[in-house]
Amino acid sequence: MSMGLLDNILGGLGDGAAGGVADLLKSQGGVAGLTEKFGQNGLGDVAASWIGKGGNAAISAEQIAAVLGSGPIADFAKKLGVSPEQASATLATLLPQIIDRLTPNGTAAGADDMLGGLLNNLPGGLGGALGGLFKR
Repeated sequence: MSMGLLDNILGGLGDGAAGGVADLLKSQGGVAGLTEKFGQNGLGDVAASWIGKGGNAAISAEQIAAVLGSGPIADFAKKLGVSPEQASATLATLLPQIIDRLTPNGTAAGADDMLGGLLNNLPGGLGGALGGLFKR
């Protein structure tokens, strides 16, 4: 996936969804924290495939919900204006792609800074505000 395609994915989500993804990643400790949480739930190999240079392993909406828990899923669903089940399905599709693009060198180091930069480029004021969440 090209960086332009990731920009299109995040930009096409709208401010609520893009902000929801940013909030979700931040609440989980960034990309490194999120992948650690997947590991703690027996899905470390799946998350590692998103960071590695090979293909991305698929994940189900149910697995996303089990790893993240009902609170973060409900928050993301509210931002999208959808049910928690739909939010989990959306994350099951988006997270592998987003994490893959944020980790082009096969490591989570610097991924949160890259996400902040992408969010700064989103149209509207929310992109800049969200981008600041990931600056250190």
